[in-house]
This record gives sequence, C-alpha cells and structure tokens, in this order.
Amino acid sequence: MSILDEFPAMGRQDLRDLKKGIDGSFREFSRGYGEAIENFFDPVLRALVWFEKLLLATPWPLIILIVAGLAYLGSRSWKLALGAAVSFILIGYFGMWEDTMSTVALISVATILCIVIGIPIGIMMSRSNRLQAMITPILDVMQTIPIFVYLLPVVMLLGIGKVPGLIAVLVYAMPPVVRLTNLGIRLVDAEILEAADAFGANPRQKLFDVQIPLALPNIFAGVNQTIMMALAMVVIASMIGVKGLGNPVLQSIQNQYLTLGLMNGMAIVALAIIFDRVSQQYGKRLQKHREGGHGV
Repeated sequence: MSILDEFPAMGRQDLRDLKKGIDGSFREFSRGYGEAIENFFDPVLRALVWFEKLLLATPWPLIILIVAGLAYLGSRSWKLALGAAVSFILIGYFGMWEDTMSTVALISVATILCIVIGIPIGIMMSRSNRLQAMITPILDVMQTIPIFVYLLPVVMLLGIGKVPGLIAVLVYAMPPVVRLTNLGIRLVDAEILEAADAFGANPRQKLFDVQIPLALPNIFAGVNQTIMMALAMVVIASMIGVKGLGNPVLQSIQNQYLTLGLMNGMAIVALAIIFDRVSQQYGKRLQKHREGGHGV
C-alpha cells in the first residue's frame, strides 16, 4: 500500500493540481524569459568559446612552455614545472590534446567566475554575522543537493551546451572559496586590527591593506578546493553537451571502452595534480611570507 493511499482522494487531487500548477508556471516562465536569460549568459558563453578557440589555435609547444612557466612561477619548483610539461606532452601524444584544451578552458573560466563572485561574497559575510547566517545555508544546499536536481531546470531553460555545464560547475565549485575567504578574514588577529585603527586606517584600508593580505593563504586554499571541485564536474558536464575529457569517459562507460576511459581519466587526474600542487605551493609561500612579516 502506498502512503498516498492513506490520504483522502481530494488530498491526492490537490497534490496533483499543485504539481501541474508548478510545471505549467515553469513552462510559462521559460517561454517568457528563456531568451532573456540566454542573452544574460551570452557574454560568458562568448568568453568561454573565445578562450577555447585560442587554446586550440595556439601551437602546442607554446602551450607547454606557458604551462611549465606558470607552474614554476606558482611553485618555484623546476620538478613540478617539468612534470607539468611532460604530462601535457603525454596528453598530446595519446591524442587527448583538443579535449584537454576544452577542459582547461572550462575550468579556467569557471574558476575565474568563482573567484570574481565568491571572494566579494566571502568578504561581505566576514563583515556581517547576519549575512553569514543567511548565506551559510545556501552554501550548504549548493554542496549537498544532487547535481541533477538543479541541472534539470537549467537545461530546460538554456538547453544542452556549454552554459548549463558552466552553471553546474559554478554551483558545485563556488562554496569553498566563499567559506574560506570568510574564515580567513575572520581569523585576522584583533590586535592587528587595533593597531591599524591606532594608525588611523579607515575600513577600506583595513580591508585591502591588512585583512585580505593576511587572509590570502586561506583564500588560496579556497581557490585550490574550487579548482578540484570544478575538475570533479568534468564528466557530469559532458552529459549535457560540454566538450572535454569527460566526453570520452562517458563514451567508455556506455560502450565498455576500458582503455579510452582510463586514459582520459588519467588526463583529468594529471590536470588535478598540476593545479593542486601549484596552488598549494603558492599558498604555502604566502603563509611563509606572512609568518616572516610577523616575525619582523
């Protein structure tokens, strides 16, 4: 016996009417505002497509030199830079270059958007306990709700393609940078803020010259986690038409191509390790710099 059988027939009819009303309202909303929503996200789509085309058009030796250079600048480790270069050479050798460039473009744009949106939200949360209490449950929902629950209305509004995949990545990957930005600013020593007040610093100067610099290790830890969570969404994004390394993995699952899935999965792992090690090393360097400044 179903639990619905315990309710009167009128109650079941009311429930069906409610479902039909919600579905009808959403259809009307998508028909009336779907085009406006697409136009709103059009600049993001253009930026993503432009960056992907730029990566694909750039000669592979130059891409590898840039990757190795950025890895060295972030980590100050020639071993890590060499490992990043070798990883990209192997990715190209095994025929995964184009998919990797598409994935790098998606992760890069998603990370930049998470930083641009998430850090200001974290700063606002750190300055207001009431705002923190309001936003924290939203972040909890973003991290715990099943991906396909919020992916369904996005796909119904915007269709299959890059923008729904990007939105899915943003929803899943943004909470860490927001939380750790808020935490990092709140952990700044009260005595340091009192000293800034004694020197006549205004709120803006305290924020940009004291709190944010001291909170940078925590902020970069949030960026690191955001990148990792964005990479974890690569395969899910491929299910709604986003090009990248997730597509071959999805094909391998559907057609039992073990080698194809393992190779592209290892390429995703290589990207994750490179991003993770570089951002971690950069965060540690910031932490040492801060400790050195305190020592002075």
